[in-house]
Amino acid sequence: MSRATLSKRTLSAIGSILVVVVIALITAWTQSGGSDHPSAVDSGRTPSAAAASSTGRPATDPELPPISVAELPSQARRELDLIDAGGPFRYPGKDGSTFLNNEGILPDQPRGYYREYTVDTPGSEDRGARRIITGKNGEFYYTDDHYESFSQIER
Repeated sequence: MSRATLSKRTLSAIGSILVVVVIALITAWTQSGGSDHPSAVDSGRTPSAAAASSTGRPATDPELPPISVAELPSQARRELDLIDAGGPFRYPGKDGSTFLNNEGILPDQPRGYYREYTVDTPGSEDRGARRIITGKNGEFYYTDDHYESFSQIER
């Protein structure tokens, strides 16, 4: 076997592997909804879980534990006041931005349904792990572990 033949076979094999890898990446990205977050999953929950009830108030999600406003840390209560007032927010490029729900913990909703807000964490040199997430139907959620778990805020 000549050196030129080996090189052509090697290049052909590498090319085939690259094509398979690109197809796999495109498939995975498409199935995740084309999001920017690698942990996007389908929660299997229906959109009606977060729909407003007949009273006009947001429905509670039975899969998420409730938390009262009084149980929230003081920084989260202040952030709720800022959300109600429309700001000003400490992180204007981040606060109020779209939350993609890539973890699939919150009820499945279309992109743009949820917004996220930073809850200050004393002693943290960055935004920290605490967030409030709002939904278009008036839902409020709190996480203190950067989207690993959520509680639904009862307002």
